[in-house]
Amino acid sequence: MSIKSQFAKFTAKSSHFVLHNVLRRGGTSLPGKLAVRIDPKVLNTIEKEFDLVIVTGTNGKTLTTALITRVLQAGGYSVVTNPSGSNMVQGIVGALLTTKVKPSPNGKKPIAVLEVDEANVKSLAQAIEPKYFVLTNLFRDQLDRYGEIYSTYEKIIGGINEAPNAAVITNADSPIFARGRYDNKRIYYGFDQVAEADYQDLKAPTNTDGILSPTDNSVLHYNFITYANLGRYFSVTDGFKRPKLDYAVTALNQLTPKSSSFAIDGVSYQIAIGGLYNIYNALAAYAVGRVFDVSQDDIKKAFEEDRQVFGRQESVNVNGKDVTILLIKNPVGTNSVIDMMETETEPFTLITLLNANYADGIDTSWIWDAEFERLHNTKLQAVATGGERYKDVTVRLKMAGFDLAGTYPKTEDVLKAISQAPTNKVYLAATYTAMLQIRAALRAKGYIKEEY
Repeated sequence: MSIKSQFAKFTAKSSHFVLHNVLRRGGTSLPGKLAVRIDPKVLNTIEKEFDLVIVTGTNGKTLTTALITRVLQAGGYSVVTNPSGSNMVQGIVGALLTTKVKPSPNGKKPIAVLEVDEANVKSLAQAIEPKYFVLTNLFRDQLDRYGEIYSTYEKIIGGINEAPNAAVITNADSPIFARGRYDNKRIYYGFDQVAEADYQDLKAPTNTDGILSPTDNSVLHYNFITYANLGRYFSVTDGFKRPKLDYAVTALNQLTPKSSSFAIDGVSYQIAIGGLYNIYNALAAYAVGRVFDVSQDDIKKAFEEDRQVFGRQESVNVNGKDVTILLIKNPVGTNSVIDMMETETEPFTLITLLNANYADGIDTSWIWDAEFERLHNTKLQAVATGGERYKDVTVRLKMAGFDLAGTYPKTEDVLKAISQAPTNKVYLAATYTAMLQIRAALRAKGYIKEEY
């Protein structure tokens, strides 16, 4: 290892220690940023320490990464990960350099499970060859950064082509992932909970992206749709159809705002988080666990752990209010959160926080494609807005037919609004940097104890 690399590692670890133990602030982004500035190739020096699993896609990366980590730990592996969702190069470097890699209890090689921003897959795969890629989904997101979904797909493919020996564990229910253009081994997961006798001939709703056949760009049909562009698709112009599944959700048992009960390959599982979309994340984690020979019993134990995930349906008690933090960042993700709210049986207050920083995407026009109107079909009692772009989301919610209880551009005022909410249950739906801000404020007040 060169002197430059050694100094880069030392700087990352030292700055991490100061941030966490002296300043009492979290984060791996700054240590990673400093390390990369000193030695841009610092990642190359640690490639042999572990097997790398890259998790990427539009929605669900953070929860999928967390669940994969739990599953592999339950299977006896030592795991390094980036739990706070800092998924660009500096955050990844920081996570890898500041976490001590311990030998796995099962005697096998430690594993790095990393959530990776779609635009950074190639640069990471060039530095450290992955063993597996895990692809979650592709939806329209941050057009200012990625462009349309086919441009995003090209970025991911560019990374996969850097690692021809890696296997690709992919969501078969997403038609765009069937476009291929890589020769890697593929492992498919998806939903298969509908009996063949109940198959239909459906088309995705208007304004759904990613529903074109890779063979001739005709509009695909579906036997069933789970949500957005996901489901069991087929072409009516040729023989193209969804690939055969290696791992499948075979039943949906019960969905509530705080839990999901389902079966994978005929075995029942439960996770302490709501939303149909999160079952896909669990299924991806199951698939990774099985390829690493983790038993179904160990996977069940891992799923049932009552550990919260950074900013993803975290539950916080604020002066007696049951507050749930939800990340929203694009139309499909927001609609999925609304789907989850439709299962809520108690009256609730919704506070929507909108920022437009680089990590959020500076274009806020996506809020007009989110189906906020469907909230009229829920137990929603009061609506408020906040964040740096509160005016934008205020207009959107007024156009959706809601009278606002208040607008709170300052984070400290949001905390007051929570305490004054007319319902015991409060949902905080926030874009990424707004989530970080409100979470930091809650932690500063002692409502959140754990930091990542």
